[in-house]
Amino acid sequence: MPSASCDTLLDDIEDIVSQQDSKPQDRHFARKHIVPKVRRRNTQKHLREEDSPPSDSTIPGIQKIWIRTWGCSHNNSDGEYMAGQLAAYGYKITENASDADLWLLNSCTVKNPAEDHFRNSIKRAQEENKKIVLAGCVPQAQPRQDYLQGLSVIGVQQIDRVVEVVEETMKGHSVRLLGQKKDNGKRLGGAPLDLPKIRKNPLIEIISINTGCLNACTYCKTKHARGNLASYPIAELVDRAKQSFQEGVCEIWLTSEDTGAYGRDIGTDLPALLWKLVEVIPEGAMLRLGMTNPPYILEHLEEMAKILNHPRVYAFLHIPVQSASDTVLMEMKREYCVADFRRVVDFLKEKVPGITIVTDIICGFPGETDQDFQDTVTLVEEYKFPSLFINQFYPRPGTPAAKMEQVPAHVKKQRTKDLSRVFHSYRPYDHKIGERQQVLVTEESFDSKFYVAHNRFYEQVLVPKNPMFMGKMVEVDIYESGKHFMKGQPVADAKVYTPSISKPLAKGEVSGLTEEFRSRRGSPPSSAPLTSAAHPGGPSSRAARPLLVPAGLALLALLLAFFVKVYN
Repeated sequence: MPSASCDTLLDDIEDIVSQQDSKPQDRHFARKHIVPKVRRRNTQKHLREEDSPPSDSTIPGIQKIWIRTWGCSHNNSDGEYMAGQLAAYGYKITENASDADLWLLNSCTVKNPAEDHFRNSIKRAQEENKKIVLAGCVPQAQPRQDYLQGLSVIGVQQIDRVVEVVEETMKGHSVRLLGQKKDNGKRLGGAPLDLPKIRKNPLIEIISINTGCLNACTYCKTKHARGNLASYPIAELVDRAKQSFQEGVCEIWLTSEDTGAYGRDIGTDLPALLWKLVEVIPEGAMLRLGMTNPPYILEHLEEMAKILNHPRVYAFLHIPVQSASDTVLMEMKREYCVADFRRVVDFLKEKVPGITIVTDIICGFPGETDQDFQDTVTLVEEYKFPSLFINQFYPRPGTPAAKMEQVPAHVKKQRTKDLSRVFHSYRPYDHKIGERQQVLVTEESFDSKFYVAHNRFYEQVLVPKNPMFMGKMVEVDIYESGKHFMKGQPVADAKVYTPSISKPLAKGEVSGLTEEFRSRRGSPPSSAPLTSAAHPGGPSSRAARPLLVPAGLALLALLLAFFVKVYN
């Protein structure tokens, strides 16, 4: 018996359509004499059928995606970029996790609790039969972890290819994309800065000026993920800032693993970048500097003081000390001593009156004695940092500090409590009651009772919820203070200043959806190929194909199926 035509293996829909075959529209026009019979149909059922694809089809770009990000502002920027690209391609970014088809989990590897939350979210997604894509520092630093096996992973430098990874994951493939971006052998800063993004807050743009750092701290796992220093060129960063202001942003945060080290790999430095950026900041908009370690700001103190005095730059700097013991700092390989930290802080306090300096402390680092800890307490009591990030030491797998002799857990816990008590013993803002301040309003408070603004020193000021204040400079009188905030009453006849920038994008609106991106989106990837393993029951032969093409094939297949169903 002759073999049936369906026994032939078909790779693509084009395999069954030749030049001589009649097209669906040809068959349609050849049957003009036929009068179709009108049939009643269930409208609601018809709408449901149109909204969802056939159960055996996967159409890229129509699913709902829930994105969860842990960690620093650099990670948050990465999450915004991934959301923007997916939304630009057609995926719906949802805030309802249970409603999503796929969970994109963007992880942080700094501390054990952050990774625990990440691991628990993976388990929950699996229990709810969600497709999963993992991102961030945990899978980049520890890709062989048991609980990551069989799941799709996108590396911290490959976020510009998130659409491809999501498409393959929706098909049932497990994809791993963890390569480093290089140009003639030189490591690049990461994904392009001109990608679309969805800002969590349409008024705030987070710009990563470099990735990685020059240190080798013995406790740090982030270095394993972000690697050595790689800076973006000044011109690209300035262009990104300009684009942000054109989209209604009124506040820019510069972020990286160490902003002070910026430019050392490309022959420039942080002050050179900052002077170029302040040239393009509109009046009424503000720039906030991110974390810088003491060694790399020491040689730029004079210039940094001038920049921090600029009216469009917050007089604010985050400088981690971690410990006030030189012995502990040496074991941490922090590459500075306590005297260096004091020199930086004292100089900036003198040259930038009122400057806010915030710092980090690690309690219970291996080998820390009672005296070492007491030295740290004394430093905090002396400087009375208005904001203090207190971290109980957690040994991270694969770091040198994890192999050192550990301080007992109950001692670490007690030291953390003791330092927290010292921090809460003083109130940094009480003396500011009665002051008149200019504040920039950018968000709503957690309890939704106030708008949150920041003054010249990036101190938090709560103001009444007047919609006309959002994104504006407002003059207020300080009438109350708390441990972490002040409250301001708008001056009766004061003018609400509107920064000379465009109307902000709507919440959830995609930023930077340029024609260049649209054309780039339709091109096959030019960087490293995806590595993919087929999910049981899923096809593996297509895994290495350009991933933006199948969307068109799927649409063609659906159209053909529609005509065959209607006219046959």
